[in-house]
Amino acid sequence: MDSKQVLAYFSEIMAVPRESGHEELIIQYLQDFARKNNLECKTDEAGNVLITKPASQGCEKAPVVVLQSHSDMVCEKNNGVEHDFAKDPIRAVIEDGWLIAKDTTLGADCGIGMAAQMAALTDESLQHGPLEALFTVSEETGLDGAFALKPDFLQGRMLINLDSEDEGELFIGCAGGIDTTAVFDYQAIQPAAGLQYFKLGFKGGMGGHSGDDINKNRSNAVQLIARVLFDLNDRFEMTLCTLNGGNKRNAIARESEAIIGLPAAAVAEASALAQLRGQEIQDEFATSDPDVRFYWEACEAQNEAIDADTTGRLILALNAVAHGVLDMSADIAGLVETSTNLASVKMQPEHKIRIGTSQRSSTNSARYYASRRVESAFRLAGATVTHESEYPGWKPRLTSPLLEVCKNSYQELFHQEPVVRAIHAGLECGLFLDKYPDMDMISFGPTIRGVHAPGERLDLASLDKFVDHLTDVIEKLARV
Repeated sequence: MDSKQVLAYFSEIMAVPRESGHEELIIQYLQDFARKNNLECKTDEAGNVLITKPASQGCEKAPVVVLQSHSDMVCEKNNGVEHDFAKDPIRAVIEDGWLIAKDTTLGADCGIGMAAQMAALTDESLQHGPLEALFTVSEETGLDGAFALKPDFLQGRMLINLDSEDEGELFIGCAGGIDTTAVFDYQAIQPAAGLQYFKLGFKGGMGGHSGDDINKNRSNAVQLIARVLFDLNDRFEMTLCTLNGGNKRNAIARESEAIIGLPAAAVAEASALAQLRGQEIQDEFATSDPDVRFYWEACEAQNEAIDADTTGRLILALNAVAHGVLDMSADIAGLVETSTNLASVKMQPEHKIRIGTSQRSSTNSARYYASRRVESAFRLAGATVTHESEYPGWKPRLTSPLLEVCKNSYQELFHQEPVVRAIHAGLECGLFLDKYPDMDMISFGPTIRGVHAPGERLDLASLDKFVDHLTDVIEKLARV
C-alpha cells in the first residue's frame, strides 16, 4: 500500500458530492467500489457502509481489524465563490508539498481516511488478517451514523479510526460534546424615516475546527460583530435590520455581516467609532489571525428591522455568552478540557433569530455545566434554549495492546517516539465504546490543516508516513 494509491482514490472521492446529510452518492460510490472488487458489502438503515475482506493466506487466525472513517464532509466556501457542493467536484492544487483547496474545504477530513481504507482493501501485496472497513454517515453534524450503529454490525474488536489530523501523534481519547441553540423571537418593525443605512462586518478570518483550533486565539466573526454593535447601540439610536454570521456548529465563525440604520446626525460619529473598533480588533488579532478585516459601507434603505427591545437583548447576550477555552486539563499537559464555540447567528423565517453554539469536554459534568452557562446567558436575555446532539467522550486506555503495536511500529519505521495524547474534538470512538465496550481503539492520520474552512490542506510528506505506518500496523496485527 502506498500514498499514490491513496491519492488516486481520494481524487475519485473529491468528485463525489458528500455534504453531511446528503451522502446518497458517496454511499452508492462505496457500494459500487465493493461490487467492482468482489468484496462483501452491507449498508444499514442509517447509511453506514461496511466492506469486508477475508484474511490473506496464512493470516486467517489473526484478529479482525476494523478500519474506520466517516463518509461526509464539511462544505464551506468563501463568499463570492461559485461552487455547488451538490454537484461540483472539489478543486485542489499542489503547492509547496501541500494539497490545497483554496476556495472551499478540501474534504481530507475524512476523505483521506476513506481513501486509505479503499487502498488497504484492494492492495493484494498487503498481508493482513480479516478486515472490516466501516464508513459512517453524518459525523460532522451530529455523529448520526455512529449513534445508529447496531451492536451486531461489526465483528472486529480492534478499531483504527482514521479521522486524525496530526501525523506522528496517536490519539487514545477525545472530548464529548453537546449543541446548545438559542432562538429569539422579534417583532418586525418599519424603520423610521430619514435613516441612513450601513453594512458592516468581518471577513477573512481563519476559522477552523471548533475543538482542535479553539485554543489558537483565532477570531470569531460573530463575537467580533457583537462587540462593534454593542458600542453603536449603546451610544446611538441604532436600528438593526439584519444580522448573520458563521455557519456550521463545529466551525469557528469566519464571516459576519449586519445592516443598520442611523439618524443622519449620528452618521459621522458612529462611522468613526465603528471603524476605530474594527481597526482595534484587526490589531488585536494581527499575529494569531492576520487576515481578518472589518468593513463599513453605505447601502440601500431597508423596509424592515428588528424591534429595539430584541435588538438590545440580542446584542447583550452575544457579548455575554462565552466563547473559547473554559478549562485546561489537570491530568494531561496542554490538553483543553472544556470549551464552548459561539458558532452562528442567523435570521430565519417567521421573525426568529437562531444562535448556534457547541460545548465540548472530556469530563461529562464539565460539559453539562458549560452548556448550562451558555443557556443561562441566553435565557436571561429572553431567548428560548434547547440542547441536542449530545455524545460521550472516549476515556484514554494507556494499557491498550493496539496502542503498543502502533507505538512499536512507529518507532521501528521512523526511529522516534510517537506522541500519545487525547484530542479536544469529537471522534466517533466514544460512541463505538458504548456499543462495543470491549473495543480496543486508536486514531491516527496524516497532517491536515485548516479543517472545516476554505484553504483546507493536506501535507503530502506526512501522507507518505501515515500510509507506511498504517500498512505496517495492519501487517503486524496479522501476525498477532
